[in-house]
Amino acid sequence: MPDTQGAGPCAAVHSIDHFALNVPSIADAAGFYRAFGLDVKESGDELELRAADGHRWARILPAPAKSLAYLSFNCYERDFDALARQLAQSGAEPADAPQGADPGGLWFHDPDGNLLQVKVGPKTSPSAKAPHVTVGAGANARGAVVRSQVQTVHPERLSHVLLFTPDVLRAIDFYARAIGLRLSDKSLDLIAFTHAPHGSDHHLVAFARSTARGWHHAAWDVRDIDMVGQGAAQMAAAGFTRGWGTGRHVLGSNYFHYVQDPWGSFNEYSADIDFVAADQPWPAGDFAPEDSLYQWGPNVPPDFIHNTEAPDASAH
Repeated sequence: MPDTQGAGPCAAVHSIDHFALNVPSIADAAGFYRAFGLDVKESGDELELRAADGHRWARILPAPAKSLAYLSFNCYERDFDALARQLAQSGAEPADAPQGADPGGLWFHDPDGNLLQVKVGPKTSPSAKAPHVTVGAGANARGAVVRSQVQTVHPERLSHVLLFTPDVLRAIDFYARAIGLRLSDKSLDLIAFTHAPHGSDHHLVAFARSTARGWHHAAWDVRDIDMVGQGAAQMAAAGFTRGWGTGRHVLGSNYFHYVQDPWGSFNEYSADIDFVAADQPWPAGDFAPEDSLYQWGPNVPPDFIHNTEAPDASAH
């Protein structure tokens, strides 16, 4: 049954600053992300990813295998000291900043061993719901352009990330107590979605159950469902045909198309996601699995919820 979230901790992060992802081939990563429509800049032996908003949303680092290197959150200066106290009380394991990362702020591990940073920084998540964009045109006007006039899709910003975890309920409890993220919706102990209380998309960080921690996807916001479909066609033309979509989610309500990267995880074109205004309650629900994933779209492919970082991944 739905349950309205309470006030939560006294302090919370307000947005994701960036993520750092380890990959086994920087060249393959550059080709994939450029095809996806992101601005890819080479910086030494790593890549920096920017969306149309100009923010550096990701560092892509060379490593033997794909994994999350770290996830960095921003907070308001007024909340930093309270967040430091919450982290200490939550039992978060303090950590050192990795080589090449900003050493400032608070570095720590979550219960799964993911490396996280909390620092004072600008709010990168939206502070208000974007106007709904209706695809099409009125009477006596064409609603679509010819294929030769379709422009390259360039995502506007990062929307959210989804992590695999062996314990979804433990994850949402920790992220609530430590950095103030609030439950938006979940399905049993299989998947859960959390938002920040300062004005946030329906989910900023989501969690899906697996036998191990892992990186599932990054979601990138585009203007409308037409851009979602164009992005799917754009990636197919570049040779990236595996994924899931196009469809519409139930929890978050966003239109989606996921494209599988060269290492078995995904990047999502996302449009028109639900929004939770600052300091407003959200009627968090616990939904049956068959009602929680998508309202319409193609069947979920067998490898969609497959953690390639799990020790038993080769048995898939």
